[in-house]
Amino acid sequence: MTRHVDVLIIGAGLSGIDVACHLEKENTGRSYAILERRTAIGGTWDLFRYPGIRSDSDMYSFGYGFRPWRGTKMLADGAAIRRYLEETADEYGVTPHIHFGRKVISASWSSADNQWTVRVVAEATGAEELWTAGFLVGCTGYYDYDKGYRPSFPGEENFTGQIVHTQHWPEDLDYRGKKVVVIGSGATAITLVPSMVAEAGHVTMLQRSPTYIASIPADDPVAIGLTKVKSPAGLTYQVGRARNIAVQQASYQLSRKQPALARKMFLNWVRMAVGPGIDMRHFSPDYAPWDQRLCVVPDGDLFKALRRGQASIVTDTIDTFTENGIRLTSGTEIDADIVVTATGLTIQILGGATLEVDGEPVVTRERVMYKGSLLDGVPNALMVLGYTNASWTLKADLAAEYFCKVLNRMRDRGYTRFLVNAREGDRSEVSVMGGALSSGYIQRGDAVMPRQGTGGPWKVVNSYFRDRAYLRKSPIEDGILTFTDSNGRSTTGSRARTAMDRLPLIGSRTA
Repeated sequence: MTRHVDVLIIGAGLSGIDVACHLEKENTGRSYAILERRTAIGGTWDLFRYPGIRSDSDMYSFGYGFRPWRGTKMLADGAAIRRYLEETADEYGVTPHIHFGRKVISASWSSADNQWTVRVVAEATGAEELWTAGFLVGCTGYYDYDKGYRPSFPGEENFTGQIVHTQHWPEDLDYRGKKVVVIGSGATAITLVPSMVAEAGHVTMLQRSPTYIASIPADDPVAIGLTKVKSPAGLTYQVGRARNIAVQQASYQLSRKQPALARKMFLNWVRMAVGPGIDMRHFSPDYAPWDQRLCVVPDGDLFKALRRGQASIVTDTIDTFTENGIRLTSGTEIDADIVVTATGLTIQILGGATLEVDGEPVVTRERVMYKGSLLDGVPNALMVLGYTNASWTLKADLAAEYFCKVLNRMRDRGYTRFLVNAREGDRSEVSVMGGALSSGYIQRGDAVMPRQGTGGPWKVVNSYFRDRAYLRKSPIEDGILTFTDSNGRSTTGSRARTAMDRLPLIGSRTA
């Protein structure tokens, strides 16, 4: 049996729930379904279960713009985020539309039928299902849920302890009183270390190179103040959201325009937090601020663990694993009972599903994205990719809102298909993520990520304020995004640059 809906959403994580809620609240009148491979809402926040798992963006910008995050926590733990997503889905009537345990294998567009056909496997039974839809929305994020990125280490077969990857944390892992080495320096590693020290014998953070780390309050002081005077939750949220977005964007702009000053500020903050007993070389990266994502710690918990001697930090490279630990290139040996590899993600698109348009495979690396949301040459499809330099949700909100505007325009004017086609000069060789950061997972993702555009609506600049103008205020029918009606007639228009196209590339090095 084939099931049909107007809009088929792949993924019931942060982005999928976001799009579905917008379909409800924007009165699109479209039927929809969400296909989710896991057995619960949450995506990333249902998958990762390592100790201390939390957001690395403040919750006022990580929460949805249309539903307040309640509470004063700046960085929420995974369980709280899952509850927030579940409650949001329930409140907007989305939950009954979710079909769990469904792995999407392929999605094929037919211009003759004017619809998508999606092949799905119900993993519990192995049964295959077919779904058809007028519109396809990819909300799978950009990494492989089945396997994290884990390099092979020399001699690891000789290690008699346990090696664990953070993406596949064993529920029964007992690290009480044990010597633990965490390999990595990103958000996962700096979250894990202070979360394990209370029970572990000692935790060593082993990094190949340092990362910029900033300490923020565990609880938002302004939110606490507004709560005390019994300010409405919605007002507290909107005030905090506006402030935090502005502060984050200002920090990013300062880092891009005056990297030396930003570096000095970040390192001075860390120096005050760690005290004189810890070598600052462990916190002094060899790249400029925001060349890679800035990491944050609540109330300096990592620094406190280091000062107390519960944890230590080592900057070196691995020569080989030994029977009882790790020998470093410098000759130093670190004893370990458990080694945790917080080494990152394996990048993929659409959860590994294949994509076709009229029988021709779509190679995402050869495509460019329009307004960071639509893939050129792929009809009636939205791909949600959040920010790499700010909260993922900020971009997901804008993309979902824009998608609903397009759907409502199509309904009002009798259109049945939309499409964007890039010209050769619109494409560059840089990926949509590579234009902002140089992190390892972004470099590894270059093989599958769509390309960065050269300008105008094809340029992904990772600026919330510019995207807000593009997605909310620029004309929908701009001659690049074209529509087809039920009689097969296509809209046409000038591809001349609009006022929005002439906005400075906020967030670029040349701005």
